[in-house]
Amino acid sequence: MNDSRTPEERFSCARCGTTAESLPVTWTCSVENGRRRYFCEDCARANLRAIEGRLDSSWW
Repeated sequence: MNDSRTPEERFSCARCGTTAESLPVTWTCSVENGRRRYFCEDCARANLRAIEGRLDSSWW
């Protein structure tokens, strides 16, 4: 994974601020304006339609 974070930094949900020491497999990653943004499971589930709505229909 191409991530500029140092090992001491925690992962943080870009929406609610929930933190995790390692990236849980249930979290979602989005690249926006060239930067990775992570969303916790709760935020990803609550916004699933908006997340999927940004994908081309070939990805559905």
